[in-house]
Amino acid sequence: MFTTFNVLFYLKKRNSNQTGPLPISLRIGVNGQRTEVSVGREWEASRWNSHAGRANGTKEDARALNAFLDSLQAKLSGCHHLLMEAGKEITAENLRDMLTGKKRQKSKMLLDVFKEHNERIEALLGNGFEPNTLKGYRTTVKHLTAFIGWKYKAEDIELNKLNHAFIIDFEFYLRSECKISGVSGAKYIKNLKKIVNSSLAHGWIPTNPFINYKSKAKAGERVFLTKDELETMCTKKIGIERMAQVRDIFLFCCYTGLAYIDIKKLKRSEIGVGVDGENWIFTTRQKTDTSSRIPLLGVALEILDKYKDHPHCDADGTLLPVLSNQKMNGYLKEIADICGITKTLTFHIARHTFATTVTLSNGVPIETVSKMLGHTNIKTTQHYAKILDIKVSDDMRMLKEKLSIK
Repeated sequence: MFTTFNVLFYLKKRNSNQTGPLPISLRIGVNGQRTEVSVGREWEASRWNSHAGRANGTKEDARALNAFLDSLQAKLSGCHHLLMEAGKEITAENLRDMLTGKKRQKSKMLLDVFKEHNERIEALLGNGFEPNTLKGYRTTVKHLTAFIGWKYKAEDIELNKLNHAFIIDFEFYLRSECKISGVSGAKYIKNLKKIVNSSLAHGWIPTNPFINYKSKAKAGERVFLTKDELETMCTKKIGIERMAQVRDIFLFCCYTGLAYIDIKKLKRSEIGVGVDGENWIFTTRQKTDTSSRIPLLGVALEILDKYKDHPHCDADGTLLPVLSNQKMNGYLKEIADICGITKTLTFHIARHTFATTVTLSNGVPIETVSKMLGHTNIKTTQHYAKILDIKVSDDMRMLKEKLSIK
């Protein structure tokens, strides 16, 4: 965009009781906005042409002053040209700063801003943020630090230098150099985007580098237990008490859809009577802070009854004696071997099993499943519906029967 500017040299008047030469000032105007700066020279009012903005006369001192003022005006035109070529905003203040060599405010650095963000998250742990959230942000900083050194041979980068290429190159670095999956890489990109959005809101970045970016990462297929695998786990006799305990808690989540963090914190006070007069779970999901209301199925009720007098549960008022996530996952791998299940079991598979084998496969509407899972967006629940070949088969079988009757 072309802009015009005007320049005026004038004598700056002093108080009325002062006499002698007056200081010369330069006024720069751009699009109705103007700023002023002293040129560091003085001149007598009687020898000044206010219309021309120059000294009167042909004496040596007048010619020298006018040559100096001409050189300032030519330098200012050069500054205007440089700003235009660089595509930077042309303002009276920018022209003044370039002319005088005044240092502009130091640009914010990406890693500095990110680390400050993480410090705030750390201060709010337990008050809206969880340790795993902080861990994800810290890992993102670690990858960004390595990437900036790898790509730019630098320790940090100015926020205003972030562009589309930076994001694409960072994504490539995560996939190629760090061997990170597309889904995991997308999480780190998402964390970076949060910092960028915050920086845009503060005015630290002139344009959004994410404006033309779209992640191509696709979520991997969710693993869940089939009907036969679930039944095998339910009926299998397990002689080791601790392992049987883990199996029961895993099954409870298969029939309630609760995630590990939600079952670990679940209190007896969160069991109540629902609209149908039966026992329901009334809780809030730790991850999304959304309410989740789940009617308790028979298997889940039996498990609760089994552990109602467990000393661990009596001590802290929880429903089930949940171990650490690491220990639970370790035992689940052994349980899978005992049950002849070849899938690599993790505790989160219980939630997937509830969404697929227990509910959607049995005709529970997706809106109801989404509500019980505590999803904030039904699109999240739809990922489960896409992988249910059995449900597709059943639906098509019913359609064939209807068509044959006609």
